[in-house]
Amino acid sequence: MMRKIGLTCAMAGLMFSAGAFGQMSMPMAQAPAGPSGPAGEVQRSYAAAKGNILKSADKMPAADYSYKPEPDIRTYARVLNHITEAQVRSCGALNHTAPESLPKTPDDAADKATIVAALNASFAECDKAFASLTDANLLDMLDLGRGKRSRIGLAWGVSQHDTEQYATLALYLRLKGITPPSSEK
Repeated sequence: MMRKIGLTCAMAGLMFSAGAFGQMSMPMAQAPAGPSGPAGEVQRSYAAAKGNILKSADKMPAADYSYKPEPDIRTYARVLNHITEAQVRSCGALNHTAPESLPKTPDDAADKATIVAALNASFAECDKAFASLTDANLLDMLDLGRGKRSRIGLAWGVSQHDTEQYATLALYLRLKGITPPSSEK
């Protein structure tokens, strides 16, 4: 089973690398719609990851939210809750939202509807954060615990983390015989 997971992870990595390369080599005449410049780049990356994650959450049957490929690996619900936790923390910082006002992450054993509702709440927090990005404010430094991070560094971190976690969700879907959203035709 671990060999199958390893091979599937390797394939997923190649697929995402090929997709990223394809986006980087897009001709200038076919520039993507929407905001341009650095802020637009990170906004588009976040939007793509968001779409794939939400579709993945929907595609997995409720009974399989407790699925994990191996005993020592996270459940599908845990991966979604991890995304929620990370987004709430990072996008809350981008928005200067007080911690007590941020959405709460449900227990990993909660039902699908509760987990998806929390995930949607975390995306709502991030939607505000990413909508507020401009080329002019990307270098603003934000206090984050004991350190500082640039607005663009934190935003790219969210986008990258979401993409990494989507790869895990896609793998779980594949192992259950379900086509991941990014592979649908």
